[in-house]
Amino acid sequence: MEMPGKRDKHAWRAEIGARRAAMSSADQENEARELAHSVAELDVPEWVCAYVPVRGEPGSTAMLTALRAAGARVLLPVTGPPGPLRWAEFTGIDDLRRARFGLLEPVGEVLADAIALAELILVPALAVDRRGVRLGRGAGYYDRTLSAARPTARLIAVVRDDELLDRLPEEPHDLRMGWALTPHGGLHRLGGDKDAE
Repeated sequence: MEMPGKRDKHAWRAEIGARRAAMSSADQENEARELAHSVAELDVPEWVCAYVPVRGEPGSTAMLTALRAAGARVLLPVTGPPGPLRWAEFTGIDDLRRARFGLLEPVGEVLADAIALAELILVPALAVDRRGVRLGRGAGYYDRTLSAARPTARLIAVVRDDELLDRLPEEPHDLRMGWALTPHGGLHRLGGDKDAE
């Protein structure tokens, strides 16, 4: 659900962050179960880039386990200097370590240009609109990374059902998502006229 108006990205981030902070742990756990079920039903390729949800993001490591059970090799971001994300393979929950920014990351070898392997990329988002415009946290890591993905990769923003909006502010460097995955609504195809106002 979207409130009308010309809010900027900062205002959207503040509103969605407050909503996420107000969610109960029971609701978060229910959503995590639903998302794990939904990712298991995707057409899962050999290589998938994903992430470990933190700071109120929907989902849990159960999504990663479900992807591996479906036959995927799962790549997760590894913290590093500002720039494109680096990736390492997720081999199980016991092989995750604490990293910067409260993240969990794999302990294995960092793979060069790994994003180019992925045919499906699950992207964290605060919100996404029906055109595919994604709202991130503002650090730009995914903006600098997704341009190296293969052109045919399925880009899927993972958001809550009420974070799939009609319209978000868009900047020239924003790369649009092709799909949104929500806990209760499942997979949504996105797309629309980039220049329509």
